[in-house]
Parts: sequence; structure tokens; C-alpha cells
Amino acid sequence: MPFIGELAALGTSLCFSFGSTFFTFSGRMLGSVIVNRSRLVMAVLMVMLMHLLLYGQLIPLDAGADRWIWLGLSGVVGLVLGDTFLLQAFVLIGPRLSMLMMALSPVLGAVLAWVFLGETLAAQELLGIGVTLAGILVVISERRADASAAAEAKPTDNRSYMIGLLCGLGGAAGQAGGLVLSKFGLGGDFPALSANLMRLLAAMVVVWIIALVNRQLVSTVQTLRQNPRAFMLVLGGTVLGPVLGVWLSLIAVQNTSVGVASTLSSLMPIFLIPISYFMFKERVTKQAVIGTVIAFVGMVLLFV
Repeated sequence: MPFIGELAALGTSLCFSFGSTFFTFSGRMLGSVIVNRSRLVMAVLMVMLMHLLLYGQLIPLDAGADRWIWLGLSGVVGLVLGDTFLLQAFVLIGPRLSMLMMALSPVLGAVLAWVFLGETLAAQELLGIGVTLAGILVVISERRADASAAAEAKPTDNRSYMIGLLCGLGGAAGQAGGLVLSKFGLGGDFPALSANLMRLLAAMVVVWIIALVNRQLVSTVQTLRQNPRAFMLVLGGTVLGPVLGVWLSLIAVQNTSVGVASTLSSLMPIFLIPISYFMFKERVTKQAVIGTVIAFVGMVLLFV
């Protein structure tokens, strides 16, 4: 099928765009912590089924201890810490701004790879980092001005906005750190689906141990049972994001160049402009659109 890689990459962006929207709605009903706990369980069960169908095993039994350690750490950093921050950012500032802040992830990833993996940064990559930062600053400066103008009337709005931006930054840092850690566990052509399952398993175990220590196991289950609509939103977001979105991204990488796949898979901030306008009634200005496009151009320079 012609252009299957490019179509899969576009599908990845669409899946993550709508998945983040579902997580925003459910997070505002349940709280970001409960959403993260429940979606990890759902994702593990679905990915285990996929792993069984493709490899004949529920979990990768032949993975060595080193892989489990590195991929487990990657899951904790990326899916526990990073995604907890990201889901809280969804609640506070919405999916559009949150995913725009996630554009910092490849920037932070490139810097971390330079520091810890010895990867060099070419002039084009440095330019991409600068352009991405400039685009994000264009959007943030406009929103910050709006928030500051209304700070006297609604001081909590300004505070929530700033906390939301910091959570978005934490999400980007977690994703970048998780990616760098996963590099140590992906050597030797280890299957990406197996690695994803190992990361999800480690993250799920950690968040539910934390729930057990905090005596929140029963309350989490009760909250989900009392909010069936929110539960279905979490389920929908999980299918679109960690399952279908990741699967399509793997198809994209297999059938087109990494640069093209990465670029087309990173269109979430663009797609979320109309989604946020229609679904969240969010005011989107020309400055916000221009800044988002600038940030996307910066990401393209990093990927190609």
C-alpha cells in the first residue's frame, strides 16, 4: 500500500490528539493520579494481548535482567513521573498547551543524549532547538499576558496556568529521560512492542504500590465504579494513545524514514488547535497559531 508509513504517522498524531482530549475530560472528573493508575492497567492488558498474538508470550520471557532494569527505569521515569505531570497539565491548561509543552521533549532528549550518551548536536539540531523554544515562548507570552491582566480578579487562574506550564515541562522532561534510559535496554534489535510492554509493566507496578502504601486501592476502584462515563473516557484514551497510537508509530517507522515518521507523528499541537476550539471552547489567537507552527518547524529541524 503506497504511503502506508506516512498515513500511519498521521494516524499516530490523530490518535494522540484525541487520546489527550479524552484524558483531559476524564482527568477533570477523576483526577490525574487515578487516570494514570487505571490507564496503565488497561494498557498493560491490551499490549499483553498484542504481545501474545505476535510473539506467543504474554510477556517477553527471554529478556535479560539488564533489559528489565533499564526499561523498568525508563517506564518509571517516563510513564509514572512524566505522564503524571502531563495528565495534571491536561487538567490545568488543557491538551493544546500541554502537548505544545511536550514539544520540548525532543529538545530535552537531544540535550540529555549529548550529555549522557555522547551524541553530537549538529548545527541544524541546535537551530531546531532554538526555533522550538522561540515558538513555545511566543505562545506562552501571549497566554501569560492574558493571565496577568486577569490576575487581580482571578488570582487562582494565573497560579493554575503557571503550575500547568510547569507540569507540562515536567511531562516533557520525564518523556525525554525515559527515552534516553530506554536506549540502554533496546540494543540488539530487541522488539519495540516487548520493550513497551516492559516499560508499562514496571510503571503499573510502581503506581499501584504507591496506591497501596497510601491506602488508596479501594478508593481508586470505588471512584472508577461511581464514574462509568469517566471510566469509558480513560478506556478510549488508552486505546487511542498507548495502544493504537504506539502501534501506528511503529508501522510508520517500519515503512518510511525516521525523519518523516517523527515529523508527521508530532502534529498533535497543530491538530489540537481546532479540537480545543470546538471541544473546549478555547480561544485560539493568531499569535498562538503562529507560535505553534514555529515550534513545529523547530521539531522538524530536529528530526530531519
